[in-house]
Amino acid sequence: MEAIAGLLFNLASVIIAAVVILTMILPSAVRILKEYERGVMFRLGRLQGVKGPGIILMIPLVDRIVRVDLRTVTMDVPPQEVITRDNVPVKVNAVVYFRVMDPANAVVQVENFVAATSLIAQTTLRSILGQSDLDELLAQREKINALLQKIIDEQTDPWGVKVSIVEVKDVEIPQGMQRAMARQAEAERERRAKVINAEGEFQAAEKLGMAADIIGRKPAALQLRFLQSLVDVAAERNSTIIFPVPIDLLRPFVRAYEEGESKDKG
Repeated sequence: MEAIAGLLFNLASVIIAAVVILTMILPSAVRILKEYERGVMFRLGRLQGVKGPGIILMIPLVDRIVRVDLRTVTMDVPPQEVITRDNVPVKVNAVVYFRVMDPANAVVQVENFVAATSLIAQTTLRSILGQSDLDELLAQREKINALLQKIIDEQTDPWGVKVSIVEVKDVEIPQGMQRAMARQAEAERERRAKVINAEGEFQAAEKLGMAADIIGRKPAALQLRFLQSLVDVAAERNSTIIFPVPIDLLRPFVRAYEEGESKDKG
């Protein structure tokens, strides 16, 4: 009986020890990866591939796994001091949207792909905006955004990182330059107003000339226009009294005056 009891005690000790060992080893042997995560597995330092999502079994003390998030990352680029091509100092910040397309390269090819992408975005932002004029920076924002996205994406492609969107958010211009731009805009609006006014005068003169030609060919049109003016005046209910005087009555006096002038000169 004592031998059996000792055997049972030893067996219980072995089972307890095994349970304790499994309890200690199990957390390091099992990994659970979410749907948007992937695990880059290394075995004794060698790349074994990309695992997940779901339950991943590992060999304790032999395998190591690095989690990589596949969701789109929104990263703010810190404000950068830039001097444009026309020598105007501006402060510009931007936002970059990127995601990991190849987890293995994102872990193996670069130490920290987030920090590396941030630095690439900052240097590219300064370089591209330094080659642009202030007017291009303000008016052609979409073109500059597309160029920034293309250049940054080409540089991060070997890391397995895809840059989808780059947007320049804010451009801070010195106060003196803002006042100069306001004066320029005001002068431009005044110029447009003068041009529009001159075009209106030209069109009015052109129409009046056409009307004069028509009245010259058809004198009755002048009489009709005169009667229409009388109707317009009468409609206002005022005390104005109008005596219509035909022009033909004044022509003999004008002709006599012209003849007298010609005799004096003769």
